[in-house]
This record gives sequence, structure tokens and C-alpha cells, in this order.
Amino acid sequence: MRTKSLKKNKINVVTLGCSKNVYDSEVLMGQLRANNKEVAHEEEGNVVVINTCGFIANAKEESVNTILEYVQKKEEGLVDKVFVTGCLSERYKPDLQREIPNVDEYFGTSDLPNLLKALGADYKHELIGERLTTTPKNYAYLKIAEGCDRPCSFCAIPLMRGKHKSKPIAELVAESEKLAAKGVKELILIAQDLTYYGLDLYKKRNLGELLQALVKVEGIEWIRLHYAFPTGFPMDVLEVMREEPKICNYIDIPLQHISDAILKSMRRGTTQAKTTKLLQDFRAAVPDMAIRTTLIVGYPGETEQDFETLRDWVKEMRFERLGCFTYSHEENTHAYSLEDDVPEEVKQQRANEIMEIQSQISWELNQEKIGKKFQCIIDRKEGNHFVGRTEFDSPDVDNEVLIDATKHYVKIGDFTTIEIIDASDFDLYGVPVQLS
Repeated sequence: MRTKSLKKNKINVVTLGCSKNVYDSEVLMGQLRANNKEVAHEEEGNVVVINTCGFIANAKEESVNTILEYVQKKEEGLVDKVFVTGCLSERYKPDLQREIPNVDEYFGTSDLPNLLKALGADYKHELIGERLTTTPKNYAYLKIAEGCDRPCSFCAIPLMRGKHKSKPIAELVAESEKLAAKGVKELILIAQDLTYYGLDLYKKRNLGELLQALVKVEGIEWIRLHYAFPTGFPMDVLEVMREEPKICNYIDIPLQHISDAILKSMRRGTTQAKTTKLLQDFRAAVPDMAIRTTLIVGYPGETEQDFETLRDWVKEMRFERLGCFTYSHEENTHAYSLEDDVPEEVKQQRANEIMEIQSQISWELNQEKIGKKFQCIIDRKEGNHFVGRTEFDSPDVDNEVLIDATKHYVKIGDFTTIEIIDASDFDLYGVPVQLS
């Protein structure tokens, strides 16, 4: 017989997936806190809200497994209620209701007011920028737009997040000021597509103007750009990056592939020649820029020749940062009508080969940093090391700077000048510089 949990009403928010989901969970928790609800992030609680990811197969599997785990806890009387929100719930709500009926209620990506109501809270419109941040205190994500208007054949994001919708500059500045007041020093700008920012509100690509407004926020020292689409990139952003020291010389620009045949099938609206020129323009405008990209291998119809074209191009471009994923065949996307004809083992082999090439490139680039000094932000202490980052590195996905905590002390959350004394393929080792 099931026994009711004796714990008082504490809401545990569990976040899966990308930084956009992290942001959404933080907004949810900010709303709950404003309603005087006790809320925690991935801790014990008798009411559970799971913010799911529905992007690709692995993420969907993780989300389903997490839902099943908490439903089991509900059956055992360890939690009282389980609510599910986010992308998986938006995309597959009828299926989930049928397959996992013991969830109390499912909500989509734009159902925040209804989710709050189910949790006994009211949606407070006046809480612009009020969030309960879950990242280390020195950085926070700033979501500047929601949704996406791009027609990429492999991507289900428009199904889950809807059309592109930019947030007004004034609202983003106000949100940034509140974050700075809490001690945030680094803003990581996120959206499904940064380069589209402003087209709906201002009838022009307005990322450059947004950056010029954000650099004026007192207390913010680094601003980092994530998820820029290559087609129609607003080149004035590079001028702002070059002229404004607060804008990190860093950009995350997912390129996905480079073979013209694959780019065309992916509906990316560009070619190898155009993409290569864009990257050359980036390097010319901001010579020490770190460029991060992500690639997909094993897309339907990807021949050995297509892959060799991609592989040779990765060697030629020498990206500072690169991630590689195997293609996931997603229902209701344009590419789903194509035959998923590259065997799984071939997909994995190709991904491994790309990452081996990148590992060598990263090692060589890191060796060049030995003996040089960098301004680093210290994120946390882990074991016997303080862990920091240069302006060329984003949290969780890029290189880290490790400082031996048994020999040196640096303050978490502060900027410190670090001299690099050693380097591996994806880590730097450094010592703090004593300033006279």
C-alpha cells in the first residue's frame, strides 16, 4: 500500500538538455520563489518538475528514463506528485500521456502559467529577469530569443519551440542589470539563432546594437555569443567584438557539414565556398577569435566522399573548439522522409575520426599557450584543483584551466591572471601571476 510522503511541500526542479532549458528552469524557480514556494534544483523534494529535452534520440531516451525513475518513486511513496514540462512534453504529449499515465500532468514549452497554476502558484508578469540561477555565481545564461524560423531538414526545434521571437533590448538590459546586482560577471547569450535577433521586433538583424547596450551594464565584464547561424550573419557584430573589450573573442557557430550536396539536403542555405569565406572574414576581423562549431556525421546520403570533404576541411580550418554528433532520424522533420542509410557503426566511426583530428588540433593550439598569461574566471574547486576558463572557453563544453589547489589559492568567482605552464589536448594547467 502506498504511503503518502511526510515531507513538507518542496518542489524539486530537474533539468535535462541544453542551456535554454537551464534558463527556463531558472525562470520557473524564480516564479515559484516569488510565490513563497520552497524550491530546489535537483535535490530532494516531494513534488517533482522534470524539464525535458526532446532534441535527438539520446536526449529523448534520457528524458523518458528520468520520468520513469520519478514515477517509480511516486509509486513507492517517496514523492507525491510528478509534473513534466519542456521539449519532449511539447513534442510527444499524447504519446507520453498514453505510455506513462502516472505523471500528474504534462506541459509544453510555453505552458509556464498553467504549470505554475498546477503547482499552486500565480504567474507574476512583473518578474522580468527574476530568476533563481543554478550556474556558478559568476556567470549566467541570457536567452535573447525563443524559437527558430530556419528550415533545417534535420532539426525538430521549430516543432517544440515555435517561431523566432526576440526579446526587446530594454528588457534584456534590465535582466542583465539584475544578474549583475547578484554578482554575475559573465553573460552567455543564447537563442536557437542569435543572428536572427531583432528581425521580428526591429525589422533588421540587431545583435550588434544589443551588444552595445549590454556592455554598458555595470558589473558585467564578459559577454559570450552562443549559437549563431552562418547564413545572414550580421558582420557589424565583429566590429563590436573587436572594439569592445567586454565582448569575448569567441563565437559558437554550428556549421553541421561542409559538403555542398549535404548542405543542400540539410537546407542550410549556404555552400562550402560561402562558409569558408565567412570564417576567413571572422579571422580577418578578429584575428585571435576562438571559433566553436558543431558537426553532424551520418546524415542520410552522406557518402564516403562527402565525409572525406568534411574531414579534410576540419583539418584545414583548425577550429579552436569543435563537437561532433551522429545524425538522429527525427519524426516530422524534413529529413525524416529520407532513408537513414548510413549504418550506426559507420556514423560512430566517422564521429570518432573527426574528434581524433580535433583532439590533435586542440593539443597543438594549447601547446602554443604555454608560457603565456591569460585573464581567467574561476568557476569552482574540484578535488585538488581550482577550475577556471579563459575568454576563449565556455562552461561545460570547452577547455578548462586547472590550478593546483595544494600549492595555490585563487578566489572562486573572481578574475585572476594565470600563466599557463602545461597543456593537454583539452586542458590547460596554470599558476596565478603575482602582481606587484
